[in-house]
Amino acid sequence: MAGHSKWANIQHRKKAQDNKRGKVFTKIIREISVATKIGGADISSNSRLRLAITKANAVNVPKDTLERAIKKASGQNNENYDEIMYEGYGPKGIAIIMECLTDNKNRTVSEIRNVLSKNGGSLGTNGSVSHLFRKVGVMKLLNITEDDLLIHMDNVELIDFEIIDNDCIVFMKPNELFNIKKYFDSNNFEVQDEEIIMDPLTIIDINKDDETKIINLSSKIEEIDDVQNVYMNINLS
Repeated sequence: MAGHSKWANIQHRKKAQDNKRGKVFTKIIREISVATKIGGADISSNSRLRLAITKANAVNVPKDTLERAIKKASGQNNENYDEIMYEGYGPKGIAIIMECLTDNKNRTVSEIRNVLSKNGGSLGTNGSVSHLFRKVGVMKLLNITEDDLLIHMDNVELIDFEIIDNDCIVFMKPNELFNIKKYFDSNNFEVQDEEIIMDPLTIIDINKDDETKIINLSSKIEEIDDVQNVYMNINLS
């Protein structure tokens, strides 16, 4: 592992989302709608929907709300969202990835450009920063040592791992996320926070003053209704 903690950065993003619980509910329901339309309502064959429901359960979205969203998306409603990934730069030239679901691309790009320009950033072109990230699956294993993990390494294909206190954060290919979760579940490990993320390949260290500005920028981007996820290649203290 590198000297920084990837999990610290992931947890910061999760905490920021949790602090906007109302918006988080809305964004998760939107993701459930899109996942259902693309892959159907059967979670056994729709891994994207299964992951969205996992996220919904983690933030206590009511079960009846989930069921209504899936039923509505399974019918012939007129809500259609495009998946778009915008790329940009923040203060100190940091790279930013913004994953969006939108029914109005012009509105979304205008709002993103406005927030970036007002907070020391700028919108980039397609491919301008995406090469600095990789898409990975990630999950947290509770109460496991590195020695315990190594015993299982021949049975699961991991990209990376990070020991945090008594827990372990493991990274894998996105299409292996549910198989690996199933494996650890079957071996009586407690698994939390599984998701698919954009993981920065290189990390930029920033000082406290710049960190405050960048966290503020991230928060303002996340407040945009169409933005589902924000990723930056910074090392948070």
